Amino acid sequence: MLLNQDNKKHVWAFWESLEAAGPDQFAAVAERFMSADVTWHGHAPVGDLSSPNGFVDGFWQPLMASFPDLTRETHIFMGGQSNGRVDGDISKDGRMWVSGTGYLNGTFAADYETIPATGKQVRIRWGEFCEMEGGKIKRVYFLLDLIDLMQQAGFNVLPPAKGKDHIYPAPAANDGLLHDVQDVNTTRYSLDHIRAFIFDGLNAFDQDELESMGMADYFHPDVKWYGPGGIGGCLSFKEFEDLHQAPWLVAYPDRQVQDLDALFAEGAYTAAPGFPGVLATHTGPYLDAPATGNKIGFNGLDWWKREGEQYIENWVFVDMIHLFRQFGVDLFERLEKQKKN
Repeated sequence: MLLNQDNKKHVWAFWESLEAAGPDQFAAVAERFMSADVTWHGHAPVGDLSSPNGFVDGFWQPLMASFPDLTRETHIFMGGQSNGRVDGDISKDGRMWVSGTGYLNGTFAADYETIPATGKQVRIRWGEFCEMEGGKIKRVYFLLDLIDLMQQAGFNVLPPAKGKDHIYPAPAANDGLLHDVQDVNTTRYSLDHIRAFIFDGLNAFDQDELESMGMADYFHPDVKWYGPGGIGGCLSFKEFEDLHQAPWLVAYPDRQVQDLDALFAEGAYTAAPGFPGVLATHTGPYLDAPATGNKIGFNGLDWWKREGEQYIENWVFVDMIHLFRQFGVDLFERLEKQKKN
């Protein structure tokens, strides 16, 4: 418990220090908080980086050049010990993690990854998972919602979302910042519950009936499912099934959640990264992409809020640019064509 608290303090201090630092201080901050051999797994097109300097040069410095007044707004902040393996228990995993999600707020002052700057304020969805080892950040999974950012810049590289765009709020109860120690029994129950939901529920789809997963037992009728740009938010269980899950399972009926890179709980919250977290075959149309028959891996991040026996909120990232690359579609090429029109 004390280790988890120390880890959370370390990551929170890392984020605060990055935000306060000037460009000539980024490297020193990264070296102070990250292991020398840190690996950083990010959104396409950034991809994988290694070493503190690699993180600064490959991601943080370019991001700050585009959004020089960037500030971090954190909606969920939590830590814990992973039990991510399908057939495992704590003793088979046991890695310590800290995660958070929310908005990065700032002025879009210069182009980012060829997305044209607007000169206006933007809110960029971010999600981050930090594996801790020896008091430093050993590994990171990080996603920005670049589809949502493109939309804010006036570009739509995907068809109109079936769900609602630009919905990514803090928890309704405003209780997502878990700086304090959480009840150990609540945490343990949340971990058992999420494992049953994922591995006994989601993975039980019979490739025919949605009801085969028993989702109604796990999702509250008024669940709020905050999906990524291109998919959108669903503000009830019916919307979730009709607008997201049904089209998703038409496209990927054999999809299976894998041995996740991490799966942990703290209090009533649970969280997981997976790069890839789900494997599937693309056997049906999805958005405007016809079936390819390709084997697909989904890079994603998830946070769930449990109330009693059901989830009432779920924050979801899917790296849509990475996903469409696996269809043979480059969404940045679509962006370039739109820029010329």
